[in-house]
Amino acid sequence: MKPALPAIPLQPERLYEDVLTLTSIQPPRQYQNLDSLAAIAGYIAHELNKLSCTVDYQKFWVEGRAYQNVIATFGDISQQRVVVGAHYDVYGNLPGADDNASAVAGLLELARIVDQLQPSLGYGIEFVAYCLEEPPYFATPYMGSLIHAKSLKERKARVKAMVCLEMIGYFSETPNSQQFPLNLLGYFYPTTGNFITVVGKLSQLKLIRKVAARMREASSISVQAFAAPNLLPAISLSDHRSYWQCGYPAVMINDTSFYRNPHYHKPSDTIDTLNFEKMAQVVKGLYWALVNL
Repeated sequence: MKPALPAIPLQPERLYEDVLTLTSIQPPRQYQNLDSLAAIAGYIAHELNKLSCTVDYQKFWVEGRAYQNVIATFGDISQQRVVVGAHYDVYGNLPGADDNASAVAGLLELARIVDQLQPSLGYGIEFVAYCLEEPPYFATPYMGSLIHAKSLKERKARVKAMVCLEMIGYFSETPNSQQFPLNLLGYFYPTTGNFITVVGKLSQLKLIRKVAARMREASSISVQAFAAPNLLPAISLSDHRSYWQCGYPAVMINDTSFYRNPHYHKPSDTIDTLNFEKMAQVVKGLYWALVNL
């Protein structure tokens, strides 16, 4: 029996402060700017260390350079875990407010809510901030998420689900602001870009629907479930793909990226383009989904 919905705290101002920190660092947090990446990893770890969790760095080397994932663990992961992940690097020398500071802010806020509400679960929750999701390392063995997923597989860890946060901050109330990878989808999904999506492959339709349903129960934002065959590239454009590669169930939470956001991978992807009230509703729904998987 699912527990009663608790009062889930909403603090858009904390989301704003986290995004501001990530987007303000200079030079931007791309793969060549190692000091900036280290500073942001340190900031993420600092925020997580304020909570009642275990925080570790997962260090790895790529082409002679050192990178790191930041991992925070709540509860007992010895039997089973849920992984929540978001990447903190950016494409090029760009601010990356939606891609992907919005998701890192969401990850930190989810961890704070878990710490505050202390849900009683039959599994642990592992929050992971990844480095190296963006080109030139996307879809290579060097993605931080693949480093993490492989480490779980090597240890034969049981993963109930992985939830990937990828761009959760851009929304539009303009009619026809939503585009689709296939035009036919416009007959089945809203054409105004003011919703959040739970995305995955058809073989994991049950998980996709469950996450979407739980999010709707706790949040005022429109939540759309989208499952497609693996052949559709749009469903695998983030860190959840790494967990699929290792045989783990995984979904992506996404504002549909470049199918909606005109600032994607542009200098205009700045903090003033994000809707923090809607982001807070996404986080609220995600918390309820995470503790009811």
